[in-house]
Amino acid sequence: MKTSLQRYLLLWDTSRRSFVLALRSLWLHKLRSFLSVLGIIIGTVSVIMLMSFGEGSMRDALDDIKRQGATNVIVTSTKPPDDASSGRRVMILNYGLTYEDYEQLLLLDTIVGSVPMRMFRQEIRNLHRMHNGRVVGTTAAYENVNRIELVDGRFLNDSDEADEPGDDNEMRNVCVLGADVAEALFPFQSAVGQTIVLNKHHFVVVGVLKERSPLTNAGGVADDYNSDVYIPLRTCRGRYGERIFIRQSGSRTGEQVELHQITLTISDMEKVRDAGEFARAVLKRRHGFKKDWTVTVPLDRLEEAKRAKARYMMLLAVIAGISLVVGGIGIMNIMLATVTERTREIGIRRALGAKRWDITQQFLIEAIVQTTVGGTLGTLFGVSLVFLFPWLLALFRVTLPAQLNVESIFLSMGASLSVGVFFGLYPAFRASRLDPIEALRHD
Repeated sequence: MKTSLQRYLLLWDTSRRSFVLALRSLWLHKLRSFLSVLGIIIGTVSVIMLMSFGEGSMRDALDDIKRQGATNVIVTSTKPPDDASSGRRVMILNYGLTYEDYEQLLLLDTIVGSVPMRMFRQEIRNLHRMHNGRVVGTTAAYENVNRIELVDGRFLNDSDEADEPGDDNEMRNVCVLGADVAEALFPFQSAVGQTIVLNKHHFVVVGVLKERSPLTNAGGVADDYNSDVYIPLRTCRGRYGERIFIRQSGSRTGEQVELHQITLTISDMEKVRDAGEFARAVLKRRHGFKKDWTVTVPLDRLEEAKRAKARYMMLLAVIAGISLVVGGIGIMNIMLATVTERTREIGIRRALGAKRWDITQQFLIEAIVQTTVGGTLGTLFGVSLVFLFPWLLALFRVTLPAQLNVESIFLSMGASLSVGVFFGLYPAFRASRLDPIEALRHD
């Protein structure tokens, strides 16, 4: 027992002296040591920043898809391309989803919720104030399916829906404003209870939504929900009819679309894809060769985005790891030069009884100390820049999402230590293999 304890104490004392000698050697050559450590610092910062900004960007894309609902199936009207071969100019383009399509889709027994929507651009007015936004005709179910939050008032409810769409006396002219619309039309007062004008019709504001982040739709375009005005679907149908005319650049075009979007909520995530196939089959049967609809299953996009995220993060880790390898090569180069400069010192130590392992340990510790110091400083700088860089860009109104990737911290520190061992092992081995007599003769 005593012999084993003495052996451990001797090993500890030898390691401690080797560590002190390594620190003294690095301190004697401050500039050279700093330059070799700088490569590790840059490599560590690159790993943390690239993976953190990559994580932030991918997380933002995933959240964008999740907001669409993993148990939802989104059916969208798609404007067909212009047929230039016919030579005829169509003044009113008729396309998209119909109310009959909606009724056929509801025959699926796994549907637990549905939201029909009609959307079009419209000027929104209040006295002399005006805002260019979008009118969204929908139902009360929109609130639960899209998980919206209000800052004032309420959303549309079932009592806002008219029994007879063609009866003006039954249509309730109520609306809910997006955050930007409320700010533009009622900047210094509460919008609830006030009146806005849509297509010469007065609507009473019953609620104001909390600011929402833009969401990329099926066409790849980000919807700005904050400029929306929500009105009952039956009121929209009665006030506006089925045709909408748009004046743009001196021209006047029209379109006839009954429903622009239908969101179906499915009871079970495992049944979402089957519901998507059912929707495609129904629309193919009803629309034939006219491809004026799109079925989007956010669950498919979510899983594909997760797989893309894993590949993307691996690629970023490889790219950033190259910086660490370059830094390790720099350390190996410095260590080889150090071995050449300290050949006589190595010979003296070997003549005084130092073993090859003692020489190997000394130079290996020097390499590990450099990479450890570089990894620690790089981690501190990298984490600081992850939080500081987006804030600086925000001053110039540039948005760069960042999410600190904890794995990158452990990855960079582990990689730094591995680089120190890998690239320090050859110079240390070479130093230990020097012949003591030849080393003493070295000038």
